[in-house]
Amino acid sequence: MANHLDSIFAAMADPTRRAVIERLLDGPASVSDLHRPHDMALPSFLKHLGKLESAGLVRSEKTGRTRVLHIEAAPMAAAEDWLARQRKLWEGRLNRLQALAEALERPKT
Repeated sequence: MANHLDSIFAAMADPTRRAVIERLLDGPASVSDLHRPHDMALPSFLKHLGKLESAGLVRSEKTGRTRVLHIEAAPMAAAEDWLARQRKLWEGRLNRLQALAEALERPKT
């Protein structure tokens, strides 16, 4: 699971790849449609798509000469679950730290 999360977060670490994910939230899109707003050579852009595919965040299908990409929700859900567990853990730690700080600030009677 950790290795899979590593690949998910590594794929989402790049702004170009995050923009592709954002776009795919609106529905499937062809490679050329996804590439259009990005100022980079197509081979470079295809490497970004490959990183997203290898992380399982998107899947592609070829229809004739057009390659269409679709978002995959399961890896995003796994990342969200991990983040929720981390949030709960750190909120608990911070609450305990706050309680300790408040206890230390109270005057002793």
